[in-house]
Amino acid sequence: MTKEFVQIEMMLAAHGDCIWLEYGSDTCTRRILIDGGPIGQYKFLDAKISALQAGDANFELIVLTHVDTDHVDGLVRLFAEKRSDWKFGTDQVWFNGWEHLDVSALGGKQGDYFSALIRARLELPKWNSSFGGKAVVVPDMGTLPRVSLADDFIITLLSPTPQKLSKMKEAWEDDVKGSFQAGDLEAAWKALATQKKYLPCKTLLGSASESEIDTAVAKQSTPDNAAANGSSIAFLAEFRGMSALFLGDAHADVVADSIDRLLSERGKSTLDVDAVKVAHHGSKGNTSDRLLELIRSPNFLVSTNGAMFKHPDEEAIHRIISRSLHDCPTLYFNYRTKFNNIWDDDRLRKELSYKTIYNESDTDALAVRLQR
Repeated sequence: MTKEFVQIEMMLAAHGDCIWLEYGSDTCTRRILIDGGPIGQYKFLDAKISALQAGDANFELIVLTHVDTDHVDGLVRLFAEKRSDWKFGTDQVWFNGWEHLDVSALGGKQGDYFSALIRARLELPKWNSSFGGKAVVVPDMGTLPRVSLADDFIITLLSPTPQKLSKMKEAWEDDVKGSFQAGDLEAAWKALATQKKYLPCKTLLGSASESEIDTAVAKQSTPDNAAANGSSIAFLAEFRGMSALFLGDAHADVVADSIDRLLSERGKSTLDVDAVKVAHHGSKGNTSDRLLELIRSPNFLVSTNGAMFKHPDEEAIHRIISRSLHDCPTLYFNYRTKFNNIWDDDRLRKELSYKTIYNESDTDALAVRLQR
């Protein structure tokens, strides 16, 4: 009998995100790439792509959740290669560039860099093609956007909203100020050619042209208000009875509102999923009580080495453990660090009822495999 699966690999993306998602069966594997991590970790993504077999090196979808450098830089570097040198193909790319942000008009130079590369490297119908080339966005009313990929892999969009995208406009303009005009992709292309960190070779682009827990959790964390994080693409993925939430750096209120809407559509009170890729690397401002009250999951995945912002925050992990609707959730960390090692404690595991899995490798991703 053919076994169907979903495998989530948290790549070694330092303080960022690079999620390699595979799904299918033992006779056919398909893949999705979510974010590219910071530039310093690009070698791991490059090696993973290089290891793909000729004739089987296609992505059903590549998603850039938002334009923070710890998510976008690896994809800018990946797309900077000349198209003729690519070791992969992709059916479509989801990314909200400047031109998508007049849903009423997102931030920074890297966003325009990636936009320029998409425009140069891909046929335009592949850019946000599931959304008619327009913004990847959750409308204020009606059913949530739902996209079916090959073999009936279903994605339900949870974030961002038009309001969150609009907040990115000012941040985007501020970041490119003094370099070029926001959304000017020809100017961005020229500026990109001066960015040595993206050089694929000598010239860019190939050419110039419990009580303790309750006490801790009771502290009200300040919600994340960062414009870039609020613009993050987040979604529910479902395949043959398996499901996972991929939350990028999305704001907890937006995701909770969308899940509320989805539950109303489905006539349910909680969303049962097999795994949750925790938002914003386990930042305390992106995981709320309300969100956790809506989700039942046995597995919570945290991607970060804590280098930049000391993530995951203890408050966030406290909250996940104590508010989990699943009796004994498992925490997955793609690095073992001084910021998450506190949870590798048999006394705490027994007292609070949770499990931990750490990635002990310096070269390999941490894989979570779901199977039916």
